[in-house]
Amino acid sequence: PYLIWVNEEDQLRIISMENGGNVKGVFERLCNGIKMVGDSVKKESGKDFCLDKKYGYVHSCPTNLGTGMRASVHIDLPGWTKHSIDKLKARCEELHLQPRGTRGESGGQTGHTYDISNKHRLGYSEVQLVQKMIDGVNTLWKEDQEFQKKYNM
Repeated sequence: PYLIWVNEEDQLRIISMENGGNVKGVFERLCNGIKMVGDSVKKESGKDFCLDKKYGYVHSCPTNLGTGMRASVHIDLPGWTKHSIDKLKARCEELHLQPRGTRGESGGQTGHTYDISNKHRLGYSEVQLVQKMIDGVNTLWKEDQEFQKKYNM
């Protein structure tokens, strides 16, 4: 129930995902997966993941410096899409979120489904980042409901 990418953007990327809204379950599974991989690395090499007390985990991708945690959900926001994609991007900035198309970081936007994630990685704990994503997505969803009413959708 989780994936491991090796030597992609980072040396190691551990991914946990599922359909539905069970963010807590996905996060718990990710934590277990990270621990299992870390234990295996320690057993084989005698070394832990590189962790700096100030800067977090060492990554080859500088945008992931810190926790490296990118928590995201795919969500339909037809009201926001009709209102303004530029204003949605600005609102995400205010909420410390990063909107992407569902085709990934550079895949572009299609339709009204967005991949919304925490913007920051550095200076926050993993739990704080997941909570920021949850709170922000809930806010966007509520605002989207209002835009749908406004535009008779």
